[in-house]
Amino acid sequence: MPPLPSLPPLPSLIHAHVILNPAAGGGAAARALDPIVREFTRQGWAVQLERTEGPGHGTELAARAARAGVERVVAIGGDGTVHDVANGLLRHGGDVQLGVVPIGTGNDFAKLVGVYRHSPERAVRRLVTARVVAFDVGRALGEYFVNSIGFGFGPEVVRVRNAMPWLSGFLSYLVPVVRAFAGFRPPRFEVRAPGFAETGYMMMVEVCNGTTAGGSYKFAPGADPGDGRLDVCLVRRVSLPRFLVAVPRVMRGTHTGMREVTLFQAREVTIRSLEAPLLLHLDGELRAPGVHECAVRVEPARLKVMVAR
Repeated sequence: MPPLPSLPPLPSLIHAHVILNPAAGGGAAARALDPIVREFTRQGWAVQLERTEGPGHGTELAARAARAGVERVVAIGGDGTVHDVANGLLRHGGDVQLGVVPIGTGNDFAKLVGVYRHSPERAVRRLVTARVVAFDVGRALGEYFVNSIGFGFGPEVVRVRNAMPWLSGFLSYLVPVVRAFAGFRPPRFEVRAPGFAETGYMMMVEVCNGTTAGGSYKFAPGADPGDGRLDVCLVRRVSLPRFLVAVPRVMRGTHTGMREVTLFQAREVTIRSLEAPLLLHLDGELRAPGVHECAVRVEPARLKVMVAR
């Protein structure tokens, strides 16, 4: 995609720059656009709108808006849209506030900012009165994440889910998990952090800034996106019966006492694959960087987020 031209400085009456992913929620975001714009207008906010044209485009649009002097950017879409927009703001290095109108499958980030399970119009009403909170972000392989990065079973589930776009609702969380397990071979990882080291066959390692990943799975029920630390959930190799027991417990966040599970906090953690190159996800976005080692670090209080009161 050719470089985007710079936007001229925005007039002072613009309250927010809105970046919409029209494909989010199976097209629901595109259908909700007019009601969202009307609600912003009803609340006294003037907004400028741009639409994404594919993965990664939101990063470019957000960075360009930040360079133009925007004070607030609102992402309309799912966690992938939030991921792209946040990366654009963070790479620009400015002081722009991020707001979210969630229209996606999992909407994990929306759970952290008080707009989860609200209609788009209700989310807008909560945004215009939101307070601004400094959130931590994670960084790995030159890319930021706002919610989680996962290795092992997590990205395998993402890969399977991406091949089943017709699934929706609860089945979109459960069916890919069961299908992915059938052909999954736990990789041999080495996980190291200050005060922690373990090597062995592991189902997954999920490094969390937020509490949930994959929509319904509370890998880190006690995580705080503003505490300056990442919450690491390590799950060792398990049998099918134990796996079937574990799934509902992870969804409830009661898996922390299982013998196969270890949770700890760290500012930095390194994951090394002792066999194949790493497959990973960042905020649910699949990556195959062709490397065997990945260092994950927290960058405290890097992102200004609009959190509903």
